[in-house]
Amino acid sequence: MSSLIRDTVDDVRTVARGWRWGRRSMVPRSAEPFVPPAEQTIFPTDWSRTPVANAVRDVVQKAGLEPLLRSQVRTQVEGLDVLDRVEGPVIFVANHASHLDTPLILLSLPDAWRRRTAVAAAADYFFDTWWRAVGSAMVFNTFPIDRRGGRMATTPGDVLDDGWSLVIFPEGTRSPDGWMQRFQLGAAWLAVQHGVPVVPIAHRGTYAAMPRGRNWPVPGRRLLTIRFGEPLVAGPDESARDFAPRLRQAVATLLDEDRTTWWEARRRAAQGETPDPGGPQVARWRRVWEQTASPTGDETRRRPRAWRR
Repeated sequence: MSSLIRDTVDDVRTVARGWRWGRRSMVPRSAEPFVPPAEQTIFPTDWSRTPVANAVRDVVQKAGLEPLLRSQVRTQVEGLDVLDRVEGPVIFVANHASHLDTPLILLSLPDAWRRRTAVAAAADYFFDTWWRAVGSAMVFNTFPIDRRGGRMATTPGDVLDDGWSLVIFPEGTRSPDGWMQRFQLGAAWLAVQHGVPVVPIAHRGTYAAMPRGRNWPVPGRRLLTIRFGEPLVAGPDESARDFAPRLRQAVATLLDEDRTTWWEARRRAAQGETPDPGGPQVARWRRVWEQTASPTGDETRRRPRAWRR
């Protein structure tokens, strides 16, 4: 009897799988014509760059965000004088190790530059919900970039053409262990296509203060250092693929300079001996452990004043 019931159930399931329930097509899925999914335009952020939004953001950043950041970390900024020798818009490119990177960069800029700087942010992270999208666009002047190749309401080129400088993290995402990853071509391509200079930025200490996985800085007011480098301009025949390694090398040289001295870093750069910012090829725990040490600030304080920039 049990085998009869089992066979009956199997027969019913076989008939059900082949039955045209509702209006199901008789054509197999593999034979249906391909229809590309509809592209969706997501999260327009033009409103965040209007004069009213800019004025509100200025108050939020200076009266709210900056005191909050200073209460949690200490900062040391070098090289801002390079901005006196360049006119905007520019593309700021930096290593990316923590959610502290964006506020550190924006609040280190002179007010005139900060008020005309937008930040490229991952659409699948910062723009996945309306409240996160509105908050990040309002506080940090972010606009979405789709790491999966979708269609955006605003492109980085549009923002550049409107006269805004951009902050771009060419690694595409935060480093999992604090060491710098491979640079993607987006920032270099924008610089080549739009003919704008690139200002390299290197910072240290953000991973130690707030590594990936934390939602708040660790106690103790860790030191964060940030250094701005000389602007780079792509050559007339230089492609984005050739320009991108120069950007990564500039950031690597700044990291070396921040750890040692300007002279030592330049000498190593001239000899092609700049330490790899990707870090040593050792066990993951050792890579993470080394990056959990914050800069002490002693490196900069012991330099001759003529070498400080």
